[in-house]
Amino acid sequence: MNHKLNAYGVSIVDRPKIKATKKLDLSGDQGKQIVYSETELVLATHKKTFKKLADM
Repeated sequence: MNHKLNAYGVSIVDRPKIKATKKLDLSGDQGKQIVYSETELVLATHKKTFKKLADM
């Protein structure tokens, strides 16, 4: 793989390891904005599904 990348002029660099955290703070204004934007995204993505559920 390194040979393929070097052929295109891309050099391999070491990246720092970033540990994922499982905590998500939804309190406060930023948390409210996260919930609002994710809700809007879900409603837009599954518009037909929610329409069918509403008509049941």
